[in-house]
Amino acid sequence: MIQLITPPSYGEFSGTIIEMHRLRHRVFKLRMAWDVQTSGDMEIDDFDALHPTYLTQLSDAGRVQGSVRLLPTLGPTMLRDTFPALLGGQPAPSTPLVWESSRFAIDVAVDAPKGDHGITCATYELFAGMVEFGLSRQLTDIVTVTDVRMERILRRAGWPLRRIGNPSKIGNTLAVAGYLAISSEILSNLRKAGGFVTPVLWTPVIFAAA
Repeated sequence: MIQLITPPSYGEFSGTIIEMHRLRHRVFKLRMAWDVQTSGDMEIDDFDALHPTYLTQLSDAGRVQGSVRLLPTLGPTMLRDTFPALLGGQPAPSTPLVWESSRFAIDVAVDAPKGDHGITCATYELFAGMVEFGLSRQLTDIVTVTDVRMERILRRAGWPLRRIGNPSKIGNTLAVAGYLAISSEILSNLRKAGGFVTPVLWTPVIFAAA
């Protein structure tokens, strides 16, 4: 299941958010050895202070196995403010039709269930959740900064990255920026490849005071 966490529901899902930051610490600090900001056993940066939307991928037992952060491009983004060199001289997107994804992380066992092309079902589920979110917000694309390894996974999964510029070495990572199209066709393909027949995104109902 994919849990959608928006600013109004931060308090309700505070425990999930803490586990998400711990997941990011395991993936980005310990496994990938990125130069990221940490607080104890959690990875947290300045963009987490901008009230982003989070998607968390949960196991059947409720454990946080994956996550991604989403921010509108009308405000500060990692691409514009941290990695402008990856734009190749082009302007950073700034439109309500495009949001930025960042901190995509998956941490599952080596024997976790897999879908097509040897990609884990958890990865497909998080991809599908991103597209479902995009369709719900009437987005045309999600823009992202990723590494070339993830670019290859996206291509195999059937959600190819449209590069903005050439890859560039950032720290110990060969990074690239690009667009991921949002469409019902892509969602259908991702669901099929991951073995899902129904929507994966669960949205909490926020009741307004009478």
